[in-house]
Amino acid sequence: MSLAPRAPSVPSKPFGSLLALTLFCLMPAAPALAAASASNSVMLEELTSTELRSRIEHGATTVLIPIGGVEQSGPYIALGKHNVRAGILARQIAQTLGNAIVAPVVSYVPEGSISPPAGHMRYAGTISIPPAAFEAVLEGTAASLRQHGFRDIIFLGDHGGYQKNEQNVANKLNRTWGKGPAGKEARAYALLDYYDITQSAYIAELQKRGYSSAEIGLHAGLADAALMLATDPSLVRSEAMAHGAKPGVADGVRGDATRATKELGQIGIKLQVDTSVAAIKKLLQRNQ
Repeated sequence: MSLAPRAPSVPSKPFGSLLALTLFCLMPAAPALAAASASNSVMLEELTSTELRSRIEHGATTVLIPIGGVEQSGPYIALGKHNVRAGILARQIAQTLGNAIVAPVVSYVPEGSISPPAGHMRYAGTISIPPAAFEAVLEGTAASLRQHGFRDIIFLGDHGGYQKNEQNVANKLNRTWGKGPAGKEARAYALLDYYDITQSAYIAELQKRGYSSAEIGLHAGLADAALMLATDPSLVRSEAMAHGAKPGVADGVRGDATRATKELGQIGIKLQVDTSVAAIKKLLQRNQ
């Protein structure tokens, strides 16, 4: 009796090979996802020129110009605190607005006389430029953004020393742009509310929680450190501060940051973001 021929056996693939094949098939999707995520960013520097042009054409004509600075904040807070805070908060504000772009942080600002050194310039690391140069940088930045199609250009200054300079530039630009051709209408704003809220409502919130004005401080005290802990805690030397000497005016500090916490800083951050968003929406509605 003859037997029917046996079907050829198919070798089974090990599980590891199947897994590797599956992962290989998925690999092209990863760069695509990353690219899609980047193209949805609110940060101008993270977009391509073509992506930015498309965003402007689809209505993203509001741009925020965060302004920081490089200045000493005593032994326990890093020199770049204003740059980091300005960039992070501008991102949050733009994301909340939903249709705004964030320009690069302006990092070089007036900090006082260089020679002889005055104010923060008496401490290592502070960088100061003349007020006229600072205003020229803001003016050129805003004019560039207007040229590309932005129509509402908003300065967000994280440091109190140059608030008047922001306003000077906004006033000058608006006088010039008001005489421009049709189709190039634009407005510049110095959003002073962004900074002012940290000197008013935020201080009041800290005082309600039992912190004194002396502890909250004017510079590198509890308020300053708390805001930094809520944005980038790596820039606060918390361990050294807890066990080190308490700095004073001679060290460039006015206040006591020892009891600063992330939670206290989040109160201020929320106030800054919410206040700025409300103020910007009001400005935009006024010009519709």
